[in-house]
Amino acid sequence: MTEPIQRRKLFQEVLDRLMARIRSGDIPPGAQLPSERELMEVYGVGRPAVREALQALERSGIVEIAHGERARVVVPTADRLMAQIAGGAMHLLRSQPDTLEHLKDARLFLETGMARLAAERATEADVARLRQAVARHRASLNDLEKFIELDMVFHRELATLSGNPIFPAIVEALFRWASEYHQDMVRAPGVEALTFSEHERIVDAVAQHQPEAAVEAMRAHLTRASQLYKTSSNQPG
Repeated sequence: MTEPIQRRKLFQEVLDRLMARIRSGDIPPGAQLPSERELMEVYGVGRPAVREALQALERSGIVEIAHGERARVVVPTADRLMAQIAGGAMHLLRSQPDTLEHLKDARLFLETGMARLAAERATEADVARLRQAVARHRASLNDLEKFIELDMVFHRELATLSGNPIFPAIVEALFRWASEYHQDMVRAPGVEALTFSEHERIVDAVAQHQPEAAVEAMRAHLTRASQLYKTSSNQPG
């Protein structure tokens, strides 16, 4: 290798050492990091290097910093992970609208699988929760923001039946990332009733423990929705 060795910035050294302590469990999830002053003394650096390292950890979703408190190592969850990349995902959708097609394909693949698992595993209590989610959604008809939120809740509730916490987090993330193309679609004349009937068809298949019927019901629901994305006035192309 003939490239010159790059001089590393002080904050990178602080960052690496803090990361090593977090990975080793010396500073476990939920625990606070040492104060800025302590870090300055331990590593022999100034406050700017410490603050820049902490800010880098915060941007990565590894710590959270509340005003007036020491930085705390985040307790990792699937929801936190998906929230961490949400900004980048939305920027991608806005700057490259064709990406929406890939997102829809991913959602179709994932949610038909979730419907199959739900039909295979759902208990009577699970089915009751799904029916309650449909009822709450129907009752929100006059509140646009709540209507869209409860639309997402239904899909997340279905994914929860998998028993895998990563699946509902991804389902919610995909839904929210496409949400700016979603509002006109779900509130077009007559579409609300169609959405309810499609959700009920999915729940009926789950209740009857018919995986293939649940898959087809979800596929029909999302395919119909996908076509409306193309005609929505907010759709970029």
